[in-house]
Amino acid sequence: MNSLKQAVRAYASRHANGDGLALTPVSGLRMMCLEAPAGDLHSVYRPLICLVLQGAKRLTVGKEIQIFSAGQSVIVGADMPVVGRIVQASQNEPYLAIAVELDMAVLRELAAHMGSLPAGRPSEMTTLFAEDTEAAVINCASRLMHLLDHSEAIPLLHPGIMRELHYWLLSGPHGTALRVLADPDSYASRLAAAIAILRAEYRSRVPVERLAAEAGMSLTSFHKHFKHMTSLAPGQYQKRLRLIEARRLMLDEGFSASNAAFEVGYESVSQFTREYGRLFQAPPKRDALRLRGKSTFTKEDAKARTSALAQGHTA
Repeated sequence: MNSLKQAVRAYASRHANGDGLALTPVSGLRMMCLEAPAGDLHSVYRPLICLVLQGAKRLTVGKEIQIFSAGQSVIVGADMPVVGRIVQASQNEPYLAIAVELDMAVLRELAAHMGSLPAGRPSEMTTLFAEDTEAAVINCASRLMHLLDHSEAIPLLHPGIMRELHYWLLSGPHGTALRVLADPDSYASRLAAAIAILRAEYRSRVPVERLAAEAGMSLTSFHKHFKHMTSLAPGQYQKRLRLIEARRLMLDEGFSASNAAFEVGYESVSQFTREYGRLFQAPPKRDALRLRGKSTFTKEDAKARTSALAQGHTA
């Protein structure tokens, strides 16, 4: 674990942006290093596993609040709106974490080879949970990190390491939950198709009937299971995507509040201002000025932040 922490800190010191987030050339691998507690970061997580190596982070999903600390892994099994806040970090012992994006196709393939699921009620399976990080998972993460120094080996070794990582997750304490989430007939898998539409077309009005049809559900069933999985109604989910993107446009690309509002699909600036203030606890212009004042981003930092937050990546 110590060698992994040292590797993460060394890489992040060279490549992290102003949020402490470092992207890598290894597909699906990113890390975070922060030397002080930070404010709320709103994002929409894609399915991933996050290994907390040092410090602690608080995650808020809907009304549920959990704190994850060193030695734990956070598994996110669906595209979920999350508010993250680093709550334990210092210069001597910064918050350190690695995130690896899950590949649902690999999960499905491996799960099919590992036997049938026990009878249960998939709608009640959680999509956000923690476990104590097992040695096999740490070993996979260490080998993914090792690839950063051997770029020529990435296309040859990365697929095998990822398959092994997914196998150990499926074999671990939450293997049953992950297998349910990977099941193509599960609510999570069926809802994923609807969520993909919302993410791609969040600027436009998307009829809920279209989303329900894509998920193969009635309207009543779709609303019920969508909110159970994401903590938001479909319209609220789309609104969250719009507001997170508008904030990014103002902070990283210098958009005015009104221009950002229209860019993400709002027709009324006053409505945008109200909803933005409700989510971020400040009017858009004041919030953007405050964040810019705290920021020490370079242009490359902003590019990295854009890529990370727009795609829902974090650690």
